[in-house]
Amino acid sequence: MIKKIIIIAIILGVSISIIGLTAEGIIFEISNPDETNPEEINLQNDFLIPPDVVIPMKVSRPGCDIEDICYIPSNIVVEKGKSVTWLNEDSSFHSVTSGFYPEPSGLFDSGHLDPYQSYTLSFDEIGTYDYFCTLHPWMFAQVIVK
Repeated sequence: MIKKIIIIAIILGVSISIIGLTAEGIIFEISNPDETNPEEINLQNDFLIPPDVVIPMKVSRPGCDIEDICYIPSNIVVEKGKSVTWLNEDSSFHSVTSGFYPEPSGLFDSGHLDPYQSYTLSFDEIGTYDYFCTLHPWMFAQVIVK
């Protein structure tokens, strides 16, 4: 009985193989004895270090500006020369575009960020940088560089 348990444990252990660590997180693959129909499960953590600003779920609908939760945090203070990373956690496209709607200032523009896509920008000049989402004009926030 113990031999059967050990054999089953070995078979299960061999059938699950860890592919390895990547810069994007950990990827696991579950091997399937039936090679005609392999199954693969990718468990990725794109951010080993959390983003600085998150675009949360359901902010593509008006109202997030009333609660000041369109970008979290809506005002972020960073030191000159540091980078800020935004992560779109919504199921909608969004952007991080400098200026105010409908007139972008042209300093920076992430373009349309897909769900779970990120955008990183280095701020090399002291100042206050207003930004908004070109697709959802009620979404706006600031980066303050000291």
